[in-house]
Amino acid sequence: MAAPPDHSNAKARVTRLLHSGRSDPRVVASPVYHASTVLFRDYAEFEARKAAPLDRDHLYYGRMGLPTTRALEDALMVLDDSVGAVLAPSGVASIASILSAFLKPGDHLLMADSVYGPTRNYCKGTLAQRGVSTTFYDPLMGESIDELVRDNTRLIFMESPGSGTFEVQDVPAIVAVARKRGLLTAIDNTWATPLLFNPLDHGVDLAMQSGTKYLNGHADCLFGVTTTRDQALYERLHRYTLAQGLHLAPDDAMLALRGLRTLAVRLPAHDAAARRVATWLQDQDAVQRLLHPAWDSCPGHANFQRDFSGANGLFAIVARLGDDGALARFIDRLELFGVGFSWGGFESLCLPMELHREHATVPLADDETLLRLHIGLEDPDDLIAELAAAFAAVDA
Repeated sequence: MAAPPDHSNAKARVTRLLHSGRSDPRVVASPVYHASTVLFRDYAEFEARKAAPLDRDHLYYGRMGLPTTRALEDALMVLDDSVGAVLAPSGVASIASILSAFLKPGDHLLMADSVYGPTRNYCKGTLAQRGVSTTFYDPLMGESIDELVRDNTRLIFMESPGSGTFEVQDVPAIVAVARKRGLLTAIDNTWATPLLFNPLDHGVDLAMQSGTKYLNGHADCLFGVTTTRDQALYERLHRYTLAQGLHLAPDDAMLALRGLRTLAVRLPAHDAAARRVATWLQDQDAVQRLLHPAWDSCPGHANFQRDFSGANGLFAIVARLGDDGALARFIDRLELFGVGFSWGGFESLCLPMELHREHATVPLADDETLLRLHIGLEDPDDLIAELAAAFAAVDA
């Protein structure tokens, strides 16, 4: 197991994050602007929008951005030192925008086999219907991914750690292959946020996050964001998103901005609590494997040690619980752990997961269950006591 990280290397960025994203520098909390119509001060300003329609200093229609959403964009750009942040109403909307904006009929996509379920569904459904083919590659591939590149390959998409099974990818190696082959790279960086791993620092072209999770941190809004350091890529994705009518509501932008202010103190708290719970879990007879990136039992752990500055509250276990009745007894005994989708909020969650994979990086026996745990901000001793009772209920 890795030692708890020193988060001091994020202080400069955190300080800038706290003081960025203010629509009025005199007001600490940016006000919420509700508006569809924006009035132009004069004809010259009206005409100026034509020359630079993506100029962030221009306000000319609510869907195109208001001071509240501009403030959130500013803060997100500080978070990973990007040139632009493209907001969307959900993480899935951000993923779909990337895949649709940069892929056309006849193109080939390399997609990590460990991706979020809706990402897989989008590839096998919408993209396939549009004539885009997808190869789901083993997420533990590094430079050998070069063998899968075709003449029509255009994009390599990563998610690290992987969804549910937490494979940590060798991002620098994959980026090196993409650079050599002239391919775009994109990543779902929701787990780490740029405070624990900044993909743009490692050469990834497009970094998206479901801000619904840790960026917001309070389980009360949905949003997605994609950032880049390439102005041309930013403009292309921004134009596509606007053309699709996608935008973030001002109330959600305010909630997201509020959550960002405490990100740097929440992540270490989730991390410390999760390590305590995980340390207890690894000694339980029913737990066959701990899938926490900070443990060497997790696929790609060496990549985590090399590239990440810390962990958070989300990990999984492979548990031998028996039949569905035993799983139901385990789940129904939980009270502090909610059973529901999403994660990254203040609350603890436990979710049984089904795997739909082409590469069995984490094989499951018939009597084994994959349980994804999000450790919230409750006292870890209370969570451990509840898990102990749930395991006892299995044998009752």
